[in-house]
Amino acid sequence: MAPQNPYAQYAKNKILTASPAELTLMLYEGAIKFCNIAIMAIEQNDADKAHANIMKTQRILEEFRNTLDRQYPVWEDFDRVYVYLLQRLFEANVGKDKEILEEVNTHLRSMRDTWKEVMKVAHKGV
Repeated sequence: MAPQNPYAQYAKNKILTASPAELTLMLYEGAIKFCNIAIMAIEQNDADKAHANIMKTQRILEEFRNTLDRQYPVWEDFDRVYVYLLQRLFEANVGKDKEILEEVNTHLRSMRDTWKEVMKVAHKGV
């Protein structure tokens, strides 16, 4: 049996021991990373790589939509944002449009940063 990659083991352990809030943050980070990769792929005229990474970003946003807690009225606001971003990702993928991806990434960064602030406030309250 081949020895495990230490980084892969660390990453796996990080995910397995993360709180739900930390997992959400990791998903935002992943969506931003994949969107950045798609932007670079478009700049390099690599349509397949751009498509693959736009799809990864879309899957993360779809997961966010699927896990919205509908007992809170604010879920509808988040749902509208996710639907909008998914539509923009679709448009970016069809046209391989990096400007649309940059817009999506701006929204994702804002949402990630807001989530970080929520985590800080929640942590202080503990």
